[in-house]
Amino acid sequence: MERVFVNLPGKEYEILIERGILDQAGKRMRTALLRRGRAAVVTDSNVGPLYADRVEKSLTDAGFTVKVLTVPAGETSKSAKLLSWLWEEFMAFGLTRTDCVVALGGGVVGDLAGFAAASILRGVDFVQIPTTLLAQVDSSVGGKVAIDLEAGKNLAGAFWQPRLVLMDPDVLDTLSDRIFSDGMAEVIKYGCIYQADFFHALDAMGNRAGVMAQIESVLRTCCAIKAECVVEDELDKGLRMILNFGHTLGHAYEKAYHYETYTHGQAVAAGMCRAAELGVKLGYTPAEVPGQITQIVRKFGLPDRITCTMEDYQAAIGLDKKGQGDSIRLIVLPELGKAQAVKLEKSALFDLIEVEA
Repeated sequence: MERVFVNLPGKEYEILIERGILDQAGKRMRTALLRRGRAAVVTDSNVGPLYADRVEKSLTDAGFTVKVLTVPAGETSKSAKLLSWLWEEFMAFGLTRTDCVVALGGGVVGDLAGFAAASILRGVDFVQIPTTLLAQVDSSVGGKVAIDLEAGKNLAGAFWQPRLVLMDPDVLDTLSDRIFSDGMAEVIKYGCIYQADFFHALDAMGNRAGVMAQIESVLRTCCAIKAECVVEDELDKGLRMILNFGHTLGHAYEKAYHYETYTHGQAVAAGMCRAAELGVKLGYTPAEVPGQITQIVRKFGLPDRITCTMEDYQAAIGLDKKGQGDSIRLIVLPELGKAQAVKLEKSALFDLIEVEA
C-alpha cells in the first residue's frame, strides 16, 4: 500500500492507495473515524452499477447503516437543485453530526457530495473514494468542494477536508481512453509545476499502458505534491495557486463550449500549452518549454490548442477565483518543474491573448 499523509493541523487525514481497497472501505473508515453510524454514499448513474454494491457491503459488514444516493452522471449534477435534493435525502435518512457522507465517483460526485457534507448540519465527516484518474490525482485531495452556477463553474462552494481518501487503481480499468486521458492532463500538470523529473518520467511512459504499469507510484507522486501545496496554503491564497496552471485559460474553453465538447482535462491541456506560450511572451518561460508540453499532451491524446473568442476569454477570466479587482494571477513556468503566479492587469492579459490568437 502507498500512503500519503495530509498534515493539516486539526484536519489531518491519510490517502491510501492499494489495488482492491474498495472492499476494505468499511474497515478503513472505522479506523479513520473511530466509530460506526450512518453512511450516506453518494454516487452517479455510471459508477453506481459498477461499485456501489461492493462499497455498501463493505460498510455494512463493518457495522455502518448505509443509504446509497445516485445522481445522474455528468457535470450538470453539480447544481443547486441536486445539492438541495441531497440535503433532504440526508435528513430523511436520519443523518446526524456524528455520521458521514461518502463520495463514490469522479470529480463531479466528489464536489457535490463534499459540498453537501460541508453544509448539512453545518458540517459532517466526509470520505472520498474517487473512481477516475482525474479525481484520484486532483479533486479528491485538498478539500475544495463546489457546485456550478449559471455564471460559471465551481462558483459556490467551500473548503471542507475529507477525513479519509481511498484510491483503488483497479477501478481505472473501466475508464474509456478519453476519460483516462482527461486525468492525464492533471498528472502532467504536476510535472510541469513541481517536478521536472516526474514530467520526463511520464514522457518516457508514453501511453496509458506505461502509466498503469507504475500507477501506484504515479498516484502517490501526484498526491504528495498536492498535499504539500495544501498543507502550506489550504485556502488557496499563495503556493496552492500554482495548481491552477492551465486552468485560467482552460476554464474559458470549457465555458465556450458549454462544458460539452471538451472534458476538463482536455481544456486544461490546451490551457497549459497556451499559458506556457504566454509565459515566453512575458519573459518568464524558456522558449523550449511550450514545445515540451505540447509534445507530451499530444502523446497522451490531449489537444494542445482549442479556439475560443475574446468574449469567451473575458467571461471566464472575469469570474476566475484568482482575480482581484482588475488584476489576475496567471500561473507561468520560470522553468519546467517550477511555477509562479504573476500578477497582471486583466486588460494586459486580454491584449496578450489577442496578439497570440
